[in-house]
Amino acid sequence: MLFLPFPSKLLSMAIPRIPLMLTMVAMLFVFTESGDNNRAFSPCSDTTVQKSDGFTFGIAFASRDKFSYNNTMLSPCDRRLALSSANSQIAVFRPKVDEISLLTINTTSNFFPSNYGGYMVAFAGRKYAARSPLAFASNSTYTVTSFTLVLEFKKGRLQNLYWKRDGCSKCSGNSKFVCLNNQDCAIKTSECKGQGQGSVDCSLGIQLTFSGTDKHYSVLNSWYEVKNLRQYSLYGLYSNLADSLTSQYNKFF
Repeated sequence: MLFLPFPSKLLSMAIPRIPLMLTMVAMLFVFTESGDNNRAFSPCSDTTVQKSDGFTFGIAFASRDKFSYNNTMLSPCDRRLALSSANSQIAVFRPKVDEISLLTINTTSNFFPSNYGGYMVAFAGRKYAARSPLAFASNSTYTVTSFTLVLEFKKGRLQNLYWKRDGCSKCSGNSKFVCLNNQDCAIKTSECKGQGQGSVDCSLGIQLTFSGTDKHYSVLNSWYEVKNLRQYSLYGLYSNLADSLTSQYNKFF
C-alpha cells in the first residue's frame, strides 16, 4: 500500500497537513511485489486486475458537503469537486487483490479526521469511477475507529466500494463506548491521544476484503472468508503488526 505523500510504515501511516493532491500519486516511486502485473498506481487510474495484483485506491477525508456537486455525490477523482482547494486529506493504499488486509491510519501525530470534516469516502478510477458511500469517522464528540471495507470487482474492473457494518454487539455494555445509529461503536473523542487529555490510541483500523471476479473470471473470496469469521476480530489476527490498536480493543473484540 502507498501513503501520500510521505514515506510509509508497513501497516500504519500519518497523513501530513497539506492539501489533497491526487496528481502527486503518479510521481511516487513505487515498488511492486513479484506477481503484481498491474501498472496503474494512481487511485484515479482505470485498470483491470487479477489475483495477486496490487490495486491502488484512496480514502478522502473532508466534510460531507465537499463530496457533492449540485447535490450529487461524486467520486473524489472528479475534478468538479475541487477537493484540492478544500480542507481535505487523502490516504492512498495498494493492497494485494483478494488478500485480507488490515489498513491503519495513524491519528496520534499530525492528523485527526475531525480536523478535516470528519467524513471519509473510499474511491478509485476516473472513467470507470467507483466510490463508497459517506462514512462518519470523527467529530469533536465521538470517533469511530473500526471499519470493514469491501471492494467489489466484475471481470477485474472495480464496480463498487462499500462499508460493511456489524452493529454494536462488540462494544455492548462497555461504558467507554457508545453505539452510533445502531451500527458503529464509537469512543469519546476526548479520550483520544492528541485530543485534550486523552490517552487512547484512536488510529483508524480498516479491514479490507474483496468480492466478485478478476479479469480471468476467478472468484474473489476474501470477503466471504471474513464473513464466516465475523465473530472474531481481525485485530487479533494481526496483533503482532498492530499492537497499538489491539491494546485498546482486546477487552471488547
